[in-house]
Amino acid sequence: MKRPVVQGCCLWISGYVLAIYTELAWLTWMTSALLLAALVILYALRLPGRQPLGALLLVVIAYGYYQGTDQRNITALPLAQQQQQISPDGSEVTLLGQFASPVTIDGDRASFTLEAESVRFQDNTAFPLGGESVQVSLRLMEQAQQTIASGWRRGDALTLTGTLRSPSPARNFGGFDYRRYLRLHHTHWLLSAKGVDQAQVQPAAAHFSVVQLLRWNDELRAALSRRMDVIFPASQAGFMKSMLIGLTDDLDPDRFQQFSELGLTHILAISGLNIAVFLGVCIWILRRFKVTKETYLLICMGLIPFYVLVTGASPSIVRAGLMSMIALYAARRGGMKEVLHILAVAAWAMLVWDPYFLLDVSFQLSFLVTLGLILGVQRVTVLLSPYLNSPTLKNTLAITLVSQSVSFPVSIYYFNQFSLLSWIANAVLVPVISMIVFPAGLVALALGLIYIPLGQRIGLLISWLNQAIFWITDQLQQIPHLTMIWPSPSMAWICFYYGFLVIIYVLWHRSYLSSKDELPILLEVDSRKSPQRIPIKLSLLLAIGGFLFLLWMGYSPNRFQRTGLVQFIDVGQGDAILIRTPYGRHVLIDGGGTLTFRKPGDDWKIRKDPFEVGQKLLVPLLKKRGIQSLDLLVLTHEDADHSGGLQAVIEQIPVKQFLFNGTFKESSSMTTFFSALVQKEVPLLPAQVDDWIDIDPVTKLQVIYPLETNPTMIEIVKEQNARSVVFLLEMRGTRWLFTGDMEKESEAAVLDFLRDHPALLASTSTGASISNNNKIDVLKVAHHGSKTSTTSEWLTYWKPAVAVISVGAMNTYGHPSPEITDRLVNANVAIYRTDRMGEVQMEVRNSGIFTRMKFWN
Repeated sequence: MKRPVVQGCCLWISGYVLAIYTELAWLTWMTSALLLAALVILYALRLPGRQPLGALLLVVIAYGYYQGTDQRNITALPLAQQQQQISPDGSEVTLLGQFASPVTIDGDRASFTLEAESVRFQDNTAFPLGGESVQVSLRLMEQAQQTIASGWRRGDALTLTGTLRSPSPARNFGGFDYRRYLRLHHTHWLLSAKGVDQAQVQPAAAHFSVVQLLRWNDELRAALSRRMDVIFPASQAGFMKSMLIGLTDDLDPDRFQQFSELGLTHILAISGLNIAVFLGVCIWILRRFKVTKETYLLICMGLIPFYVLVTGASPSIVRAGLMSMIALYAARRGGMKEVLHILAVAAWAMLVWDPYFLLDVSFQLSFLVTLGLILGVQRVTVLLSPYLNSPTLKNTLAITLVSQSVSFPVSIYYFNQFSLLSWIANAVLVPVISMIVFPAGLVALALGLIYIPLGQRIGLLISWLNQAIFWITDQLQQIPHLTMIWPSPSMAWICFYYGFLVIIYVLWHRSYLSSKDELPILLEVDSRKSPQRIPIKLSLLLAIGGFLFLLWMGYSPNRFQRTGLVQFIDVGQGDAILIRTPYGRHVLIDGGGTLTFRKPGDDWKIRKDPFEVGQKLLVPLLKKRGIQSLDLLVLTHEDADHSGGLQAVIEQIPVKQFLFNGTFKESSSMTTFFSALVQKEVPLLPAQVDDWIDIDPVTKLQVIYPLETNPTMIEIVKEQNARSVVFLLEMRGTRWLFTGDMEKESEAAVLDFLRDHPALLASTSTGASISNNNKIDVLKVAHHGSKTSTTSEWLTYWKPAVAVISVGAMNTYGHPSPEITDRLVNANVAIYRTDRMGEVQMEVRNSGIFTRMKFWN
């Protein structure tokens, strides 16, 4: 059997994949142990048919190992106690344990992982947790508490009182699932607390242990971070920390976003390049001291785990570290020199240690790209020979082509974007950063630890080069229409993608051999004895055509779908409604927003990268659904819970038209928002009662409020609810009423106006008569179900069949009002609520409206 380790690793991964997508309860660790014994006996006795049977057994063993691990990944808290005492809003508890991670301070929040030994509820019932991980978020009440919290260290004993709750699952279809994310890190609970006075901390005794080693490592990383703050300019220290030691806390979020859009985030991740440079420096120094080869290889093997820990031990650096240690050991012993075997051993070891590594994007990208470079670069370089003469250019182009092609499906699956400039950005900037900035940064840090002014001088030189790099990335980012947004592809699409890549390579290679008259005899065809075959070049063109068709379908998989879809996105306490019309037009109504309240002197509370609905929730969701542009953006009014998230939307997704209420609410955020719209030359359309606006052949829109708008003059209005844009949408024979945060007075004014103008709502596509053209199918309830709107008269006039209330779970306003929900029930209106059901999606088909909710409760 050729490459048994590689084949075994592939079979092991296959077993994991089957376990992820299927479930066989009888396959556990015990079953896997018995099957492993059977596998050993099978090969020890050299029984016939052992290879296919052994392959099957290995897949089943891996299946059971993954499933056994997953079955044991549960909380130690008894289920009965969870059901009795832990409500959805959380329960007050006291946890006893120790710090399991460094404490991260960001504005008024301190976060860390607690290794909990026991939990005590308010009724004094206590349960052991056996060191279970709990994610803690501690709100700091005063600036002085930042200093206190920053003094806590890994391993210190902690007694902390706070609110224990289960992590929130994804509340939108395809959204980020925080509960699943924490579970994959073996964490099942969140604890939130206010003020350091809720914590009693006892410093750990100094004695040699694993915890003490990790504690020393934390202190070393913190010391290196402080020294880098001195060596490098403040604007670049975070960038250098991320690249040199894997610390991303101080990395500028805007710079990270820029690198992400250009496909350069791998530069900011510690990976094999860092290991290679580190080993190169170490070997060069040891050689200068005349150390023998066997000795310096042994020393480097011992230094790699230290470097992996110092740089944060992410999956990519662990992979590179394991591969390097195996390669060094093989070089010292003179065995296993094939890189593919080394990669397989590293992957297998990591997956046995933690099967959940397979679901980690860093692990996937790291191994995929490394595998592609091992298998593809040399071969692609040969195929490029007829077109390029420069060896350096051929090698650079081959590396870029292989790495980009291999990582593309995984990148768009997780990040949903690809820059057409990514190829040139990687080809130009990666060599500069990897061969100059990174090594020079290591030298600057090493010398700066010895003598700060010397490190600062080198840091200054690096800063000039970094400024040039940042200038280039700024210019590349400003080039419009070159960042493509891709919906997350299906697993079938990804498999077809890699299949086409293999076919194209094989045919390209055969075409190359044919052109050099080196086609193997087995590939030659005797037309007298064999049927005529398709020429190799034509086969290659057909394969490329099929590949391009696959990309075309993957870019817009819904292009032939003729159903409409109205998506009431759960953005918490706010509104965001995405509409996809039957002909593929996209309309976004509002964008949610995060409300912040700051008093004078509260600047210390500002976080470096705070949660912002648009940036963290809405934009990723739009990209995941493949929204390449918005044909119409509607802002019903300019309150923060409707407008706050739209800044991120217009910065990352092209908008063709913007409809608003014709007013301006004075604030820095709205000034920035309208300035961006003007800069991007987006047409501004003040809402006014007029004829139906055609969106597509079967979709149109009619504004019915505000009643009076002067499109030539923008009025400054502070109280925006009463000026909300209200409009009727008709799509394939169905009618929808969107109301923003309108109030009773606005409702009354609309009803009076419509009674005086009965022909306004006449529809040409539905065939509805003027006498009943006011009946609607779906009502978006105004103002999150507040009792300030949705009167009985309003419901009587529109006669909705369904009402949707966009409202935040556990909001402090008491929305929706029981008075409103009772009124809707009494009017025989079906109610859908985002606080209880998560996102609500309504699909318009020829046979009617079909609804699905994220949660069925």
